[in-house]
Amino acid sequence: MEVILREDISKLGRRGDVVKVAEGYGRNYLLPRGLAMAVTAANRAVIERERKAHDARTAKEKAECEGLAAGLAGLRYVVARKAGENDLLYGSVTSGDIAEYLEAKGIAVDKRRILLDEPIKRLGEYDVKIRLHPEVVPTIKVEVVKAE
Repeated sequence: MEVILREDISKLGRRGDVVKVAEGYGRNYLLPRGLAMAVTAANRAVIERERKAHDARTAKEKAECEGLAAGLAGLRYVVARKAGENDLLYGSVTSGDIAEYLEAKGIAVDKRRILLDEPIKRLGEYDVKIRLHPEVVPTIKVEVVKAE
């Protein structure tokens, strides 16, 4: 069975691709959930319109994110925390702390978009990436200093 994908589906294809799938997978999963459409001339035209609208929307979102990224460039967050031996923090600096700092600066960023592999637990300077858009990932400096 051949279908036109309406959404990106991992290991199958991207939006607008014509793919060949098993009859049961197409009929019982893809079509009822609106993830794909049968291959017809009318459906190809519908998918093409949807693709153009999606591309325009994505370009607009990317432009907005690039403007926000310009505002984030050069930001430096200095946070003072109590530290013990070997410059280990008693607590940690998390993506939530960084999100609160950005909120105080007037920049609304969800803490899940702040890319920390694990919370910061040592004194020092760190580069922290923020994923605003799949193609826009600015970096801010986070400096953790010892509290007096």
